[in-house]
Amino acid sequence: MRNNMITVEVVYALAEKQSLLSFEITKGATAVEAVQHSGIIDVYPEIDLDNIKLGIFSKSCTNEQLLSEGDRVEIYRPLIADPMEARKRRAAEMAAKKLKNSS
Repeated sequence: MRNNMITVEVVYALAEKQSLLSFEITKGATAVEAVQHSGIIDVYPEIDLDNIKLGIFSKSCTNEQLLSEGDRVEIYRPLIADPMEARKRRAAEMAAKKLKNSS
């Protein structure tokens, strides 16, 4: 029976809490099936399986990506701010600070 199983991990992180779950799943399982099988949704009920974004070792993948032995499925949280807008805001704040310090 072991020949039909692979070991994978599912990870999810918040600023204050992180989880890494390692378990065996049947060969041919998909990334989203691993998330469902892991039980991580019991720990983080805010994870929305209908709109989940996943990756394997920091590379985005589809929910239907077939897993291999040792894969780490990562659950990505939605962005809270547009990275470009945040960068522009920080640059403007730094420019304003430099202008204030030079006067």
